[in-house]
Amino acid sequence: MPDAEAWQPSAALQEVAELDFDRAERRGYPEAVYCESKTPAQLRLIAAAVRERSARTLFTRATAAQARAVLAELPDAGQDEESRLLWWPAEPLAETGGLVVIAAAGTSDLPVAREAQLVARFLGRRTELVPDVGVAGLHRILNRLELLRSAAVIVVVAGMDGALPSVVAGLVAAPVIAVPTSVGYGAAFEGLAALLTMLNSCAPGVAVVNIDNGYGAGHLAAQIAANG
Repeated sequence: MPDAEAWQPSAALQEVAELDFDRAERRGYPEAVYCESKTPAQLRLIAAAVRERSARTLFTRATAAQARAVLAELPDAGQDEESRLLWWPAEPLAETGGLVVIAAAGTSDLPVAREAQLVARFLGRRTELVPDVGVAGLHRILNRLELLRSAAVIVVVAGMDGALPSVVAGLVAAPVIAVPTSVGYGAAFEGLAALLTMLNSCAPGVAVVNIDNGYGAGHLAAQIAANG
């Protein structure tokens, strides 16, 4: 890594952002750049600084235009269009700690579930994604019990009624991170109904992150699973 003392941000970057390059040393986990509301020009400045500092970095919630801006400065970055996530460098860390299982209630929940999975993987955890196991067909989650019970932590992603985290938490010993999504018809209120269901879970051991917050869930899961 270039000498942190010698490196100085450009004047243009200083008008846009103050990047937290010390986060990895301070917390053990690298910087993440939330791309929504940032212009492509701003993201190019940020990505250029990431390259100059050789700093492991995540870019979350990137549109196609924003992703192109990041890739213009970091052409070898990893990218997943479904989750709108980019990461640099593309090479993953060696896997350590316990298994993180991500369960998605429906196919429509997969973008958020993939975000959680890829964040946990970027942070060095082994992951398994279990798609389309919502409570409308309860046999589907019951068929995956062996895998679920092998996890150090389980991320459960669900919209609609948001009932799946309570079901999973009642079947396993591992902590469950519940992620409400904005999937659902009108009375789902863009994820608010699922959020309230999860917050009111009667199963102990359920923690809830914000609506569609796959990044937060994946990061927390990686921290929980760090020591196996």
